[in-house]
Amino acid sequence: MTSLGLNTTLFSRGNTKQRCSLFGKSRSCHPKPIDSIFRASAAPSLVKAPSTGHPDVSFPILVNGCTGRMGRAVADAAVCAGLQLVPVTFSNSEKPNRTLQVGNVEIMIHGPSERENVLSSIYNEYPNVIVVDYTVPNAVNGNAELYCKLGVPFVMGTTGGDRELLYKTVRDANVYAVISPQMGKQVVAFLAAMELMAEQFPGAFSGYSLQVMESHQAGKRDTSGTAKAVISCFQKLGVSFDVNKIKMIRDPKKQLEMVGVPEEHLEGHAFHMYHLTSPDDTVSFEFQHNVCGRSIYAEGTIDAAIFLSKKIKSKADKRIFDMVDVLREGNMR
Repeated sequence: MTSLGLNTTLFSRGNTKQRCSLFGKSRSCHPKPIDSIFRASAAPSLVKAPSTGHPDVSFPILVNGCTGRMGRAVADAAVCAGLQLVPVTFSNSEKPNRTLQVGNVEIMIHGPSERENVLSSIYNEYPNVIVVDYTVPNAVNGNAELYCKLGVPFVMGTTGGDRELLYKTVRDANVYAVISPQMGKQVVAFLAAMELMAEQFPGAFSGYSLQVMESHQAGKRDTSGTAKAVISCFQKLGVSFDVNKIKMIRDPKKQLEMVGVPEEHLEGHAFHMYHLTSPDDTVSFEFQHNVCGRSIYAEGTIDAAIFLSKKIKSKADKRIFDMVDVLREGNMR
């Protein structure tokens, strides 16, 4: 039996039999955990970087969604990177009536009915501002329409929404934007490698069966966009799989006992496993990437914002980018 494990964290604790039981398999799968084959570490908590690594880069950044854990992580990362954090964010609540402290910045939280007037004023005051969006899936399209209406460049880190409509809205408005369902740089590099394999070797896994498990914090409502992207690559490689059969795990007890998520990261993690089996059950492959915490996404988002700022300053012809574009540019922190 052949096994390939790809991990983006050092926190995979589930043993082999536990992993197999997630897919309803009773037989043992590996003589030792696949973690030992390949590892790439992702920091479990936000690394406090003193500077961006780009001394010539300085611009204001507005994080829409600071009241959420991911938005707050990005706001912290922006402050640590030396960027100017705009003291404004928005809430789904009509009268939030409170502020939020991020470093030395006191952020005023505004309700949805204030969004357009407040953002318009911010754009007038900070004409080179970049908005980062980490809100909720059902707000993606409405928020993008507002950014485009005002001409504000943005980084869309929120997953979900109508993605075709999102791209059309940005194209029609000709606004600069980075749009990606996955902001973790190393995970994006893995996805790019998968896409390259699918392009170069179509049908290589024809006839193989696929089982997919993804575990995220209970508050994540939608299916992982990363899992969908990886599945798309496997489909190009000849695997037949219905995305509705993804095994989504949101129960903290199962995450602890079956998946092996560290208890301290139950409220912020992304564990993915893709198990391929040959038609005669004699060969199997496993692709796995596990992330604890949110720092990998927060740091990637800041790199995306820095990248976008540079593209705007250079008046680049291309207006819509993704994280692969950011990776190809290099010079990340």
